[in-house]
Amino acid sequence: MLEKPAYKIQQFGVLLNLLRDRQNFLEEIRQNVRLQSKISSLFVTSSIFFGIYGAIIGASHSFAQALSGAIKLPAFYLLTLIICFPTLFFFNVLFGSRSSIQQHFVVLLTAVSVISVLLFSLAPVTLFFMITAPDSYQFFKLLNVLIFGITGIFGVKFLYEGMQLLSQLDEVGKKTRTTILRSWLFLYAFVGMQLGWFLRPFFGAPGSQFELFRAVKGNFYLDILQAMSEIFG
Repeated sequence: MLEKPAYKIQQFGVLLNLLRDRQNFLEEIRQNVRLQSKISSLFVTSSIFFGIYGAIIGASHSFAQALSGAIKLPAFYLLTLIICFPTLFFFNVLFGSRSSIQQHFVVLLTAVSVISVLLFSLAPVTLFFMITAPDSYQFFKLLNVLIFGITGIFGVKFLYEGMQLLSQLDEVGKKTRTTILRSWLFLYAFVGMQLGWFLRPFFGAPGSQFELFRAVKGNFYLDILQAMSEIFG
């Protein structure tokens, strides 16, 4: 009976180690220490945090949308990672990286996990505005775009530091790999925005029926401009 709670505590313990001592955590990745357990633990815990936040933003529309958000938000971050990961890994290997595919993946997963924790920490703020401003759909949408943007920036910063530490001993091609990493971060952002648009809705427009997915038309940027014009006139 005690095995399952102990397992859950162990899963969250890996994430706590990452948050409390990220330098040592990244150093363990560089030294190939317990990579498989790190992958499984970070995957489980980040999925839970993303699921909670996805349920909150979906709850602004309906229970069905909350359930959909709890599934789609973790899938969104994982799919973005899977789509962009091969590009970073193979380009790094081509230009001198000796780090394994597992090491690369764990570093990316740590960045995603940091984003999930930051989203979870901002969940009470999102819930507060959802309750106190239930009719301000465009404001709620822009608020969450801002939250996703801020948490994404911190996640990217963590990823950049992690990849730099990972390639510390690989001096050959290091400058080129740094340039590749910076370019890849823009690719990651664009893929993420497009995938998010493809998987929408996460919120659900007021007065509309529940939709698991919407028809692919328009784009993310025009939608944000429309939301801003409605708020600021």
